[in-house]
Amino acid sequence: MELKRVVVTGLGALTPIGNTLEEYWNALLEGKSGAAPIQQFDASKFKTQFACEIKDFKVNDHIDRKEARKLDQFSQYAMVSATEAMADSKLMESEPNTDRIGVIWGSGIGGLKTFQDEHENFLKGDGTPKFNPFFIPKMIADIAAGHISIKYGLRGPNYVTVSACASSTNAIIDAFNLIRLGKADAIVTGGSEAAVNIMGVGGFNGLRALSMRNDSPETASRPFDKDRDGFVLGEGAGALILEDYDHAVKRGAKIYAEVAGGGMSSDAYHITAPHPEGIGARNVMIEALKDAELAPETVDYINVHGTSTPLGDIAEPKAIKQVFGEHSYNLNISSTKSMTGHLLGAAGAIEAIACIMAIKHDIVPPTINHFTDDPEIDNKMNFTFNKAEKRTVDVALSNTFGFGGHNTSAIFKKLK
Repeated sequence: MELKRVVVTGLGALTPIGNTLEEYWNALLEGKSGAAPIQQFDASKFKTQFACEIKDFKVNDHIDRKEARKLDQFSQYAMVSATEAMADSKLMESEPNTDRIGVIWGSGIGGLKTFQDEHENFLKGDGTPKFNPFFIPKMIADIAAGHISIKYGLRGPNYVTVSACASSTNAIIDAFNLIRLGKADAIVTGGSEAAVNIMGVGGFNGLRALSMRNDSPETASRPFDKDRDGFVLGEGAGALILEDYDHAVKRGAKIYAEVAGGGMSSDAYHITAPHPEGIGARNVMIEALKDAELAPETVDYINVHGTSTPLGDIAEPKAIKQVFGEHSYNLNISSTKSMTGHLLGAAGAIEAIACIMAIKHDIVPPTINHFTDDPEIDNKMNFTFNKAEKRTVDVALSNTFGFGGHNTSAIFKKLK
């Protein structure tokens, strides 16, 4: 069986540094930090009092007030980014066969705020169980995919992938595989997350995973810097329209890039810490390159997982050197989490978009907030510190790793 080619024909982004694709991309190139004191709740008693929140976002500018009340924030973000991506792709203007268009979405946590609110309301009562009838439909992680499919009448494959911070890259890889196997003509994919709330910040503080640089939030996410002290929690969504190449060409679609391959692996090591030698990260990049039938030397840019944690930022460069050898020094590497924070299950989606836009415009977004080299990291590698760099980007690889040892890599390339 000959596999079909898969291309990207639409993009949408709702991020802490921009509420549209254009705003997000421009902010990446400017090196803009999305971190600031938390506005959604009183965090004054928390160890971490800042996050990368969505800014100037009014859901009713995008979704009817009555409908918005039925959606948790993570679903609201999903709908907004998917709507932008669908409009960008013009997919529905061609009167496609909607039986062959699906939605595969990623979210690591789902409706955490809804769960928090319903629990608080129950505790305020006399013990009588009085729950909102939309409690379960708002909370469950798969519901974002359901809402997107309902809006557009998409009756193809429809589900959610949950693999912690690797969730939306898993969704992208699944969508890619289903299309190239001929199971669908197009799929709306990506991911969303909305965990900047009491439960989210409190939980990650309990894990000691978050930066506590409350005196300087905007510089707190500092991947590969000697003084990094944890990740900065982010929120938002990214959406991609993946499409069978022949289907896209037939309808005259704009094509951003081709999806070349994807890899998946497990560290099988620890529930939160990466393998110290980066074995899982090494394996997943090797698998992605093999799937894409590309030599390591063809890769120009890696958007790394790079969360600004003490252990992860050491293990990933080790893995890159194991896979790419001397070519490691020819690569541009950057962590856009230095600007967006860590969007958990949505991270892979917005970082895939960064890779695709780097390919389109031949420019690599920076890793900001680098002040001091870490002697445990090979700083001869080009981490694109503090300033975007122009270069030809024919092939870009996006790494996303999750708690539980889940590793994913997706590869995109210029259409030729």
